[in-house]
Amino acid sequence: MFRRRLTLALSLLATAVVLQGLAAATALGVAQDKVYRGRVASDIRTGFSDLSATKQRLRTWVAQHQQGANASPALREQLQTQMRRQVRQLQTLSDELLVLEDSVASRQEHLQRQDALAVLAESLVFLEAAVDTAQPLQPGADAGQAWQALSAVFDRAQGRDLRALLTESISREATAVARERAAADVALVRMRALWLAMAATLALAALGAAVYFARALRRPLDQLSQGALALQQGQLQHRIPEQGADEFTPVARSMNAMAAELDQHRQLETRHRQRLEAQVDERTAELTQALQALQQAETRRRQLFADISHELRTPTTAIRGEAEVTLRGADRPAGDYRAALHRIVDASRQLAGVIDDLLAMARSDIDALSLVKRPLDLAQPFAEAVAQAQALAQARGVVLRVEDLSHGQSVVLGDAQRLRQLLLTLLDNAIRYSQPGGSVSVRLQPQGDDWCMEVQDEGIGIPQNELPQVFERHFRGSAARRHRSDGSGLGLPIARALAQAHGGQVQLHSPHGQGTLARLVLPAAPMASLVDVARAAGAGVKAA
Repeated sequence: MFRRRLTLALSLLATAVVLQGLAAATALGVAQDKVYRGRVASDIRTGFSDLSATKQRLRTWVAQHQQGANASPALREQLQTQMRRQVRQLQTLSDELLVLEDSVASRQEHLQRQDALAVLAESLVFLEAAVDTAQPLQPGADAGQAWQALSAVFDRAQGRDLRALLTESISREATAVARERAAADVALVRMRALWLAMAATLALAALGAAVYFARALRRPLDQLSQGALALQQGQLQHRIPEQGADEFTPVARSMNAMAAELDQHRQLETRHRQRLEAQVDERTAELTQALQALQQAETRRRQLFADISHELRTPTTAIRGEAEVTLRGADRPAGDYRAALHRIVDASRQLAGVIDDLLAMARSDIDALSLVKRPLDLAQPFAEAVAQAQALAQARGVVLRVEDLSHGQSVVLGDAQRLRQLLLTLLDNAIRYSQPGGSVSVRLQPQGDDWCMEVQDEGIGIPQNELPQVFERHFRGSAARRHRSDGSGLGLPIARALAQAHGGQVQLHSPHGQGTLARLVLPAAPMASLVDVARAAGAGVKAA
């Protein structure tokens, strides 16, 4: 029922659209014809005006030539060629306009135009001959008579006044242009009115059909929409009323059957999905645990080997350096040997602690090192690290400059062994990447509520694009690899981890050509800790 009505309405609308298109195309063709006529007429008028102007320029040239003003022959040839071309263009436009004319008045204008062009073409032949033979006036010649002869050639042809002929032609073409433009305007107005009328008619017809079908289709479409929405929301028990004999009743019947079948399949699918999800969750949990265990084991293994290689190198190098420096040269006082042995013992104790840490890391599932924090004077581990670094500096021919420290003031909460390890790592990096004969400056100073240790070297430096990566495990810059082929790229990552464990941070700055500045910032301990450190220091003095 609705199908036949909709087909009829669409057919009528399509027919109306086709008719509107045909009418619009016809009206557009008429308007284009009028506009084209006006353009051709305008070109003819412009051509007559240009011909008159060129003729006047040629007359001026002849006058200059007769007066001996050295008129250019090339300009004469150009003007004559331009006049011939303008006459041919006018004849072509006149013939083209004749094909478009459809009125007696227009054909009469064409005859007048052809007559004028014929006279102008013939006069052009005589004019060119006269101009080509024109000679400068001889001394004593009558200029007035020469001007009259020149005017007779330029202004008269076949007994007719060429100036009047051009004026009449320009006036006639201007009238034709105005007439064609007015006709084009009228055609455009009519075409617009036709389009508006047909568009309004088509819009009203479409609106009427839309209102009719909207009212007729509202109820069955609403019922279908409600049924579809119920299916979308999972309400498979919803049923659409099956009433009437239109095209929507079979659709409603099909949707109801589909809902019933979907309800059965959903119940069966729910049972299967629940069993499958339980099996997948169980297998996924097992695989995830196994994968995580493998990844953690592999990561710990790789990091353990890397940490062992790096952490054991620095204290063993310090021990060897102390021994080599002590044994080098002549005999020394017993106090020097005792101090060297103390430093070797400290380095050995540090080495033992590192080994314990590495073994603990190998046995545990965490990466963090245990710290025993207590209030301490940062100057003590600082001085110990500097003393160990002196041996490394002497072995490499590097001068280590240290500023005086004020004991008992730079108090922090930390692990003395870990802080000494951290400070020695920064000093070791500065010495290893310095050139022989260079220097490394070390200073400890307050920075607001924090304590800051700065290590400034004159070494190879770090490119700016590599600074963000130096704290990544196993990263070594291009300059570092060229300077030292060995090294694992673990010193700075471990130093940063130790600094963060103490609540501080490590920063690197490397201006181009000025070496590297390593800055360690640690938070100062509370005032109560300062008192405890002072008491401990006083007790140590009394005991001594």
